[in-house]
Amino acid sequence: MMNESNGKLVIFDCDGVLVDSEPISFAVLREMLADAGLEFSESWAYENFLGKSMASITAMIANEHSLMLDDEALGNMRKRLYARFETELEPVHGVADILANLSLTHCVASSSQLERIRLCLRKTGLIDYFEPNIFSASMVANGKPAPDLFLHAARSMGFSPRNCIVVEDSPAGIHAAKAAGMTVFAFTGASHAVASNLLAIVENLKPAAIFDDMAQLPGLIAASGR
Repeated sequence: MMNESNGKLVIFDCDGVLVDSEPISFAVLREMLADAGLEFSESWAYENFLGKSMASITAMIANEHSLMLDDEALGNMRKRLYARFETELEPVHGVADILANLSLTHCVASSSQLERIRLCLRKTGLIDYFEPNIFSASMVANGKPAPDLFLHAARSMGFSPRNCIVVEDSPAGIHAAKAAGMTVFAFTGASHAVASNLLAIVENLKPAAIFDDMAQLPGLIAASGR
């Protein structure tokens, strides 16, 4: 059943769009891989892992570097990561004001596990803007860059893909949104943008818009409906 009387569904990625989590996440990931004998530069890790689920990352590590990360290693990484989130994580600047005044239906669709998404949103004071409309890659067969997650979110919220706007920061997420037939705005204002060379990367992917200040988002949404 379609639910499109108010026009658009805005689908937010979480990490790097709602919460400024990527520097913390990538530091912990690189530490874990270094402990296991694999050392990657920060820029290489961003280029290859940004926006992808942990399942996709572990599969890539296994296939390309013959390192199998077992449940114990992943569990220890999550504990370390969540502990740092509890003390360090902040919302993306300006996003709370945008959400407080956003009249369109909206949800979260993230590559992270549900418990992590909820932890991030709770810690940053954003969870009441989304609960229960929180979607994780664990709900679908294929994570980003496949379109499955965004299509699942749209279907669950009662919107057709053509009436969905995705706010993403990662190449994987931009590919996924475009493959789903949705309008995608690339956000480059989180603190990992410089280290990951994000602007140059997303420019090549040609999203509908690129912006680095959340205050620009309402205008972009309004313009997309004209």
